Amino acid sequence: MNNAKIHETAIVDEGAYIGEHTHVWHFSHICSGASIGTQCSLGQNVFVGSAVSIGHNVKIQNNVSVYDEVTLEDDVFCGPSMVFTNVHNPRSHISRKSEYRKTLVRKGATLGANCTIVCGVTVGSYAFIGAGAVITKDVPDYALMTGVPARQTGWMSAFGERLDLPMTGDGSCRCEHTNTTYILAGGQLSLEKE
Repeated sequence: MNNAKIHETAIVDEGAYIGEHTHVWHFSHICSGASIGTQCSLGQNVFVGSAVSIGHNVKIQNNVSVYDEVTLEDDVFCGPSMVFTNVHNPRSHISRKSEYRKTLVRKGATLGANCTIVCGVTVGSYAFIGAGAVITKDVPDYALMTGVPARQTGWMSAFGERLDLPMTGDGSCRCEHTNTTYILAGGQLSLEKE
């Protein structure tokens, strides 16, 4: 397990891969076939399905289930009790395992406590999903999403601070913490090229 720390109450099925210096806490279950990168933290009562890929330095807080066909890139934060789905139209009496929809959470995104990510969407890099929000469609890079259903209410820096930029139109803003300049053009936010 490459210096991974697994709590004695956690279950790690044979065939799961857990990277170096990753911590798996109380009562968690990692299924065979799951791949988890280095320096991750999986809190209490976390479930990770078989067809799941988790990058490096990912933080998954208590009571989160990462179901099959979910991919979390590096540096993703999953807040307490947030929810992933993998079936769009579930029914107890109909098996739809062949219909799982893929969900991708790109590098550096934050998924706030109790938010829900409906399957089949991509959450952009460094996007910030507010607590309790329900994501039903793709989220742009750096977007701040709030509400039910979620709508974009602003822009966030990679540092995790709200940027003083308009929702539409063009503009630029410098992050005071990192001295990085963000450029808004055509409804997309990107870093200024040097």
